Amino acid sequence: MNAQSDRWKQYLSVAVFAILGALARQGVEILLPPIPGNGFPLATLLINWSGAFFLAWFYTITIWRWRLPQWLRTGVGTGFVGSYTTFSTFMVESDGLFAHGAPQVAVLYLALSLLGGFALALLGVRLAGEKTEEKILDQ
Repeated sequence: MNAQSDRWKQYLSVAVFAILGALARQGVEILLPPIPGNGFPLATLLINWSGAFFLAWFYTITIWRWRLPQWLRTGVGTGFVGSYTTFSTFMVESDGLFAHGAPQVAVLYLALSLLGGFALALLGVRLAGEKTEEKILDQ
């Protein structure tokens, strides 16, 4: 394959996976509307948590165990996870909670999002790493 062909494969992969990620995100948002009463954005929290976990797990396992083509790794990581997760909605929802008189809920949301996302990313790396260690030990 030449570099031009690989580049187009990567662009197409990102585009296709971005559509799938956006559809998955929309599905979660439909299933989990904001919590009545305090407006806690549960869907965005779970989307970003699952995205942090999956991205860390996926890149760790595809670096050490699964040999996937770069265009596919980029499509899944940048395309799917990039359109599935959302920093902008996280910030808009946080600002909205502050603006609508729910500062405690906003601080809770910010803390859960950041700490939970970091913890789940570490868990993703850890779980993928265990699978990698198993493969190395089996050889």
